[in-house]
Amino acid sequence: MTTETRTEVGAMDDQKLSELVETSLTDLGATIHAALVVIGDELGLYTALDEDGPVTSAELAGNTATAERYVREWLRSQAAGGYVTYDPETDRYDLSPEQAYVLATKDSPVFMPGAFQLVASAAKIEPELREAFRTGDGIGWHEHDEDVFHGTERFFGPSYGAYLLDWIAALDGVEETLKSGGRIADVGCGHGAPTLRMAEAYPNSTVVGIDYHEASIAVARERAESAGVADRVSFEVATASEYSGPDYDLVTMFNCFHDMGDPIGVAAHVRETLTDDGTWMLVEPYAADLVEDNFTPFGRLAYAISTVACTPNSLSQAVGYGLGAQAGEERTREVVTEGGLTRFRRAAETPTSLVFEAKP
Repeated sequence: MTTETRTEVGAMDDQKLSELVETSLTDLGATIHAALVVIGDELGLYTALDEDGPVTSAELAGNTATAERYVREWLRSQAAGGYVTYDPETDRYDLSPEQAYVLATKDSPVFMPGAFQLVASAAKIEPELREAFRTGDGIGWHEHDEDVFHGTERFFGPSYGAYLLDWIAALDGVEETLKSGGRIADVGCGHGAPTLRMAEAYPNSTVVGIDYHEASIAVARERAESAGVADRVSFEVATASEYSGPDYDLVTMFNCFHDMGDPIGVAAHVRETLTDDGTWMLVEPYAADLVEDNFTPFGRLAYAISTVACTPNSLSQAVGYGLGAQAGEERTREVVTEGGLTRFRRAAETPTSLVFEAKP
C-alpha cells in the first residue's frame, strides 16, 4: 500500500497551479470583504459616499459619525475590490453611477448589500453544518441567525419590486383575474415582500401570506400595517403542504420550492387548493438542466447557498427530498407534474430567476 499522494506521483501544470492559487486569494479577499460590505451598508457609508462624494476619509467619517482610521482602511479595501472609486491626485473616494446602483440604491433590482448580509449571516451556522455533513441530519431555516431572514428580504425584495408584475403578466389570464378580484396564496412568504407587492398592485384581490416561520410572519404583519394593505392581506403560520383555504386563483412560491422537504407532496397540496383554472407561479433560481452548465458565477453562488441553507432545510423536514437550488427546469417539471399538475411551462426569466407556470 503506497503512501504517495496524487500530488507526489503526478506532474502538476504550473500555469493551472498559479491560476488556482490566484482564485483562492480572490476568494479569501471576497470572504472577508463580505463582512465589510455589511458594515458599509449598516453604517451608511455607501449612502454617504453616494450623497456627498467625492470625499476624503476624514470627511466620510465626519459625515457618518465613524472613526476616520477605520473608515480610511475600509475605503482602501473597497477601492481595491472595485466597489469604490479612488482619485490618487486628490486622495478622495466616490461611487460611480454603477457602484451606487449596486451598493447604495436600495430599490435597485441589483442592490447587493442584502445578499452580503445573507451570506455573511448564513456562514454562522458552519459548526452545525459541519456536523450535519457527518450525520446527514438537516438544519431548519428557523435555526439560522436572524440576519439571514432580513438579508433574504433585502436581497430578493428589490427584484420582486422590479419584475413581479411583469412575471404575472406573462401568465395565462392571471393578470385580468387579479385586476377584477381574485384570491392569492403566497406560500413561503417570509417577511412578505412579494405578498405586499401583489396586494398593492391588485387592490380588488385578497392575498394570504403563508410561512412556517412564526417570527417571519410577525414581521410580515408589521410590514402590511405600515404599507396600508392590512385590510386585504392576511397571514397564516403553516407549512407548504398544510396551508388552508381552497379555490385560489394564484398560488405563488418565490425561491423556496427547492427548500421543501416533500416538494411532490407540496405540489399535490397546491393542486388541491387551486381553482379548476388556477395557476401556480414558481420562481426558482436560474439553472440549466446539466450540472456542468451551472459552473458559472451565479451557479457557484446558488450551489453554495444551497449547501449552507436550502438543502439542509429540506433534509430537516419529512421526506427530505433535497431538490437543491440548481435543480433546473426539467427536474422541477418532473416534481411538479408528479404532484398532479398537468401543464407546466417557463413563463419568464431573468439572469438570476426562472419563472414557471403550472396549472391543473
